[in-house]
Amino acid sequence: MNLEEEFAEHRGELVAHCYRMLGSLHDAEDAVQETYLRAWRGHADFEHRSSVRTWLYRIATNVCLNLLQHSSRRIVPSALGAPGNDPEDIHAQALEVPWLEPFPDQLLGADPATVVGERASLRLAMVAAMQHLPPRQRAVLILREVLTWPAADVASLLDTTTTAVNSSLQRARAELARLRPREDELSEPHEPLRRALLDQFQAAMESKDLVLLEGLFTEDARWEMPPIPTWFSGRADVLRLLDSKLRPGPDRRRLVATSANGQPAFAMYIRGADDQFHAHSVKVLTLTKNAVSAVLAFHQPALFPAFGLPLICGRS
Repeated sequence: MNLEEEFAEHRGELVAHCYRMLGSLHDAEDAVQETYLRAWRGHADFEHRSSVRTWLYRIATNVCLNLLQHSSRRIVPSALGAPGNDPEDIHAQALEVPWLEPFPDQLLGADPATVVGERASLRLAMVAAMQHLPPRQRAVLILREVLTWPAADVASLLDTTTTAVNSSLQRARAELARLRPREDELSEPHEPLRRALLDQFQAAMESKDLVLLEGLFTEDARWEMPPIPTWFSGRADVLRLLDSKLRPGPDRRRLVATSANGQPAFAMYIRGADDQFHAHSVKVLTLTKNAVSAVLAFHQPALFPAFGLPLICGRS
């Protein structure tokens, strides 16, 4: 295998690594491109004291740390303040805010085991929580907990001591324990209950069946819509939002099943005046037991190509 083939073999996991660090798919892809440029330029000095994979991770981590010196952490609307309760009083899109982005599972490759193995550390709530950590602390957490690097190797990469690495890891764990979701929020239903729940959600959204949707949401369900800063919390307010914003009538919307961050997701299309379906949002669902506990609806049609989906599709 030549160097170019080795680079290609590790691309998916490197994008996932940079995504955990940066919280943005587009920034992660740019970081991997920069990683490959640096690797090509420095290959003559690479003495194979480690594997190519480890070498690439070292470069990618430093690229991300450099980028984080000049950027703000990625956030979700619920990090900005209290939820709204009036669907007619929704703030305009805040395009200047550095919003968290979803990660298409297909970028990890075709092996389902890979997706399962990456799942916990890629979940939206977990990546959002990691954004609260200082960059170097975030790097320590990912390298030690996700990639299972020895503390000595992490210390070498970050030009510090193993004592400092272990101390940083303890602080990162404590902060994540405070921020991350409760364990029951990460307990998804098993098949076929999971499939039935998703099928019902898709059908209810497409037909605007609020009665069915009411039975699918948990009492404390959340609905967030980046880049719109207004968000809603509680089944009643979420249903009020959907009642206000979903246009009634058949064949108004089409939901296409996909997956992001190891979670079920739907790409939603809206039928326009031209009778074509236009990309609207990517909705990433958090399931708990037998219900939907949260929906992060990314109102960013530009994300669709990353999921292998067209921006416009016909009615057939």
